[in-house]
Amino acid sequence: MGIRIEPKVILLSTSYDPQRVVASAAKLCYSSSGIEDLVEKQSEDKTADFIKMLVDMGHESPIEHASFTFGIENVSRALLAQITRHRIASFSVQSQRYVRSNQFEYIIPPRIERNEKALEAFISHMEACQKAYDKIAEALKEEEKSRLLSSGVSESDADKKAEKAVLEDARFVLPNAASTKMIMTMNARSLMNFFAHRCCNRAQWEIRDLATKMLKLCRSAAPQIFENAGPSCLSGPCTEGKMSCGMVTKVREKFKNL
Repeated sequence: MGIRIEPKVILLSTSYDPQRVVASAAKLCYSSSGIEDLVEKQSEDKTADFIKMLVDMGHESPIEHASFTFGIENVSRALLAQITRHRIASFSVQSQRYVRSNQFEYIIPPRIERNEKALEAFISHMEACQKAYDKIAEALKEEEKSRLLSSGVSESDADKKAEKAVLEDARFVLPNAASTKMIMTMNARSLMNFFAHRCCNRAQWEIRDLATKMLKLCRSAAPQIFENAGPSCLSGPCTEGKMSCGMVTKVREKFKNL
């Protein structure tokens, strides 16, 4: 019933030739050329050099023209609550209201997985949640189906409608650990901000792992845009103050070799 803690993320798509689009958008601000001519003049080498200059200058608004869409699985509802705080993004999430959790999978936090007593209690609670969910769903479905039948709805239609009607309430018993999946789209500038916050050692472990995997995919797809992306300490002092992890050198080395 449980799954390992590793999130699964794939880069489903990017905007067409994202680095050339970003370079063209930035140059357009200062050029009298037509847009088509401007785009055609962007060779791969010129684009790479220009993107590097943009990033070094901190001129980020043109980067918004590049977008990236990810498929994300094996993450908890707790992570979902965190990632949707990044507002300049689009999310499509598997619904607990319409998808029945006949045998829900869950994420086991590393500390719990390493502690035998904690793990035993955790798994026991997950199993209890599943049993409670099943009992609640069945009790509500039986009641709703009976009401529909008494109003003249056919047996088959009553069964289908009752099933859909009760899940929105039965889901309230499911835990934060319950796994979910989503498709998420962000523009590159929002991703830079996302990585600055969520790749940091101070970020919660699950979303930090996911963000690091996403950054690796982005660097492969658009290396110049994301060359310096990551926690804020990569390009300056740690912004966490007294809450700093104190491992700036190790963090920089990790993301240099990502």
